[in-house]
Amino acid sequence: MTSDRTPVVFIHGLWLHATSWGPWAELFREAGYEPIAPGWPGDPDTVEAARANPDALADHGIDDVTSHYAKIIEQLPARPVLIGHSFGGMIAEKLLGEDYGAGAIAIDAAQIKGVLPLPLSSLHATLPVFRNPANKHKAVSLTPEQFRYSFGNAITEDESNDLYQRWTIPAPGRPLFEAAAANFELHSPAKVDTRNQNRGPLLLVMGGRDHTVPEAITKATLKQYRHSDAVTDLTEFADRGHSLTIDAGWRDVASQCLAWLDRNGL
Repeated sequence: MTSDRTPVVFIHGLWLHATSWGPWAELFREAGYEPIAPGWPGDPDTVEAARANPDALADHGIDDVTSHYAKIIEQLPARPVLIGHSFGGMIAEKLLGEDYGAGAIAIDAAQIKGVLPLPLSSLHATLPVFRNPANKHKAVSLTPEQFRYSFGNAITEDESNDLYQRWTIPAPGRPLFEAAAANFELHSPAKVDTRNQNRGPLLLVMGGRDHTVPEAITKATLKQYRHSDAVTDLTEFADRGHSLTIDAGWRDVASQCLAWLDRNGL
């Protein structure tokens, strides 16, 4: 990459393929950025290939994914803006805390170490993984009904089913097990350097109807940053669920993210 444009690295979460960031990347390119959306380690280039070979996605943990993106970032000409959704949001927070980003936006980010609330809806949304301890080392797929509860509860059933067919892939169970055990482990991979005083600005985005990462988790995440004077902002989309980055209202979220970046000189 030789462009003078600010790089943006989009980081997907569990159960969505990296190509789901396509509309965001196009919008950000039009706004003057240089976006890329690399997959997680083991992710094939297409949704179809990922579904055909779930073993390639299995057993990658939080540290594996963080290191994978750090290596990608090291090849960029400048520190990028990091934008992540769900577990991708957690990865963006980790990378920002380690000074790999000029700033970050964490959208419905998975809980980091120190976050205590665990709402029942979040437990229900992740039950397809936790119902079998062996899933820690496997890649697990959602059914359309499970996706509807975890992602598509705030949109129509037809739209939820369409998004499921278009973007979903198997997801490694290991990050969920690591996050669940985070507050019981001293050196959990879900730990984020929330005290970093010199990091770039961070925006936490939450969906008010999110079942997978309810607003209680995002608000508790914000409190973890109270010991840092670096910019940490919070915004809510009250009527949105976990699908807010890929459903029909994605542009509203993306536009507010662009406005925040502009306000913070990023």
